[in-house]
Amino acid sequence: MIKAGILGATGYAGQELVRILYHHPEVEIKVLSSNKHNSQVYNSIYGNFDKICELKCEENELETIAKQLDVIFLSLPHGVTSKLLSDSILKNVKIIDLSADFRLKSEEVYEVWYKIKHNNKNLLNQAVYGLSEWKRKQIKESRLVANPGCYPTCALLCLLPLIKEGILEDDSIIIDAKSGVSGAGRSLNLTTHFSECNESIKAYSVNSHRHTPEIEQQLSELYGNEISVTFTPHLIPMNRGILCTCYGNLKNSFSYDEIEQFYEKYYQNEFFIRLTKKGVFPETKWIKGSNYCDIGFTLNKSANKIIIIGAIDNLVKGAAGQAVQNMNLMFNLGENMGLKSIPMFPV
Repeated sequence: MIKAGILGATGYAGQELVRILYHHPEVEIKVLSSNKHNSQVYNSIYGNFDKICELKCEENELETIAKQLDVIFLSLPHGVTSKLLSDSILKNVKIIDLSADFRLKSEEVYEVWYKIKHNNKNLLNQAVYGLSEWKRKQIKESRLVANPGCYPTCALLCLLPLIKEGILEDDSIIIDAKSGVSGAGRSLNLTTHFSECNESIKAYSVNSHRHTPEIEQQLSELYGNEISVTFTPHLIPMNRGILCTCYGNLKNSFSYDEIEQFYEKYYQNEFFIRLTKKGVFPETKWIKGSNYCDIGFTLNKSANKIIIIGAIDNLVKGAAGQAVQNMNLMFNLGENMGLKSIPMFPV
């Protein structure tokens, strides 16, 4: 059995990790850690784990538990992980980091967008960006995986096949994304109070969202040249789910069938990517509670544009589920092990 620990186990993504790993046939959770809920039994924090998880949350030194575990999931705020990690820790345990600290390869870009100093420049080049379907080989060989952000996961899965084929005008990409409130985390915040966000929809971090350079970095890396995107996220009054609508200009005229073949080329054998039928577009209610990403598209022939729509659960494929998918790759397990849950409906 793989001995696992979760630091930051009482946030929404941490809780989702606990839920998924309890179903995993090859994993035993040995350590749960939470600064805010130190010494509390886990099921007293989340009642859905009553009679299931009797572990107590304890403060733990990463250096110490690294010698006792096989894998540690770090579900901590940005700026914390980079202070904690070291080469000596990575010699003893595999790390999957759900924060943003190792997603960006440039220390300078990180500090501009996150407004804090990066504390571990030496490990930036060791970290592998954990977009499972596109970085499989590198993930298998890595001891430090930077789990992607929720918005980038959805947007990149929609766009990368077309970028790989070189059929999009690289300066034309627009991403209009909408997320449920759980994407803001569990900490108290006025903007996510019920009376503030219910019966309303709003754009936020307009032209300044921290996931922008993450999306641009991955698109540019595959394209071989710099790509800039226009990315605008929106908060919608539901608990979970992301819907990304991506727009781009096509370099040439393509039929629906030709574009479909591009997507099939990359995704037809991918367990967690579901391509919708022509004229059918993803909905967040079809993926809730699952690790699936649904993708559909249509063409605007008169303007020679493509419109791609993707949907994921921000806490599963956008966080904890993809982290477990990456763990499976790192330990040479079946990639979908512990992740075959059918989406919940209605919910």
